[in-house]
Amino acid sequence: MMNQLQELEKRLLDDEDEDDTVSIVTNNEWSETIQNLITGNQLSPASSCTSSCSSSMESPPVSSPKKSIVDASTAISEGKNDVALQILTRLGHVVNVSNSSEQRLITYMVSALRSRVNSTEHPLQVLELQSKEHVTSVLNLYEVSPCFKLGFMAANLAIIEAVANHPSNKLHVIDFDIVQGGQQYLHLLHALATKKTDNYKPISLKITAITDCIDERVKAIGNDLITLANKIGVCFIFNGISCKITDVTKEKLGVENDEALAVNFAYKLYRVPDESVTTENLRDELLRRVKRLSPKVVTLVEQELNGNTAAFVARVKEACGYYGALLESLGATVDEMGRLKIEEGLSRKIVNSVACEGRDRVERCEVFGKWRARMSMAGFGPRPMSQLIADSLLKKVNSGPRGHPGFTVNEQNGGICFGWLGKNLTVTSAWC
Repeated sequence: MMNQLQELEKRLLDDEDEDDTVSIVTNNEWSETIQNLITGNQLSPASSCTSSCSSSMESPPVSSPKKSIVDASTAISEGKNDVALQILTRLGHVVNVSNSSEQRLITYMVSALRSRVNSTEHPLQVLELQSKEHVTSVLNLYEVSPCFKLGFMAANLAIIEAVANHPSNKLHVIDFDIVQGGQQYLHLLHALATKKTDNYKPISLKITAITDCIDERVKAIGNDLITLANKIGVCFIFNGISCKITDVTKEKLGVENDEALAVNFAYKLYRVPDESVTTENLRDELLRRVKRLSPKVVTLVEQELNGNTAAFVARVKEACGYYGALLESLGATVDEMGRLKIEEGLSRKIVNSVACEGRDRVERCEVFGKWRARMSMAGFGPRPMSQLIADSLLKKVNSGPRGHPGFTVNEQNGGICFGWLGKNLTVTSAWC
């Protein structure tokens, strides 16, 4: 009886997830239901609500697209793929990728959930994340979105600040994904060109790029950096090294004793497998090995998204909130042609983070609180970034051609957070 009363109350009062459609129950139905409960009869089929009965195999009508996405993910988690596909089919009839950012989000989420059901597609999706087209799309995102671009700049400021008082003029930066962050070092070279030590001797910069293989993209980035350094008068050395995580040592990386060492993790660690994927736990292994290098500073730039160990349905909700805000911010600042190219990459990221599991799920983002715990366990202590840095970066947001008052920059718990309308999208932090 209590279960049935709660079910009836839910039908009368349920308005979750911004859904303004409330089930209508007439006085006669209310009286009949109460009478049935008193006499011990079950609720009649006419008075039962399909959308709230877990035993039903029929999908509910589309009232709120976001709620329907959650309903579909719940059905998948319960093994009811046929119910999920019915919901997704209905959603496909009411959304259009060419419309609002919310409509585009729902379109990408529908695609991700369909891929979840069809698990045979997952290996192909992993290969797509490694394609030249995807890398180009992501680099465009990093360049045009203030939330990502300023994350790189904040890391540069943390590096320059950490090595400012080093007795030598040699700065050595180790980067574990130069292909993703090559633009960062163009900005760093310009910043170093304006910096002078007390004796006016220019600071020299050496970058060691660690990668699985030295391909044409790595070589091209190195050549671009060398060309710029020669043009602006910065002494610069670029080394590309093919190195496994288990081989990360001072000797392998060519670290010299008189160098000020900085290690940069910009949008890298979330793609390194952790303890939830393999017992090797390469994510923590890499951090421990970097700690042994005794760097002056380690910079960490990551998306603020709980997409690693969260349960499937929770991960879907997280993806909706995060990518919904990101798509909206792009729509407000980027022309349609540029936005479409970037969203092609975002759609692949959404599919991988939602549809895949195990080693196939490359996209394993974590929120700043989890990164702080992980860095602490590896032996690092925080190197707080000040509100002054946040304020200076906020000025850049407002002064640039893509500036918009919707972007937010603030210091939280020692990190600099970049977001859209109060929703944090990326966080830069420094450690030593």
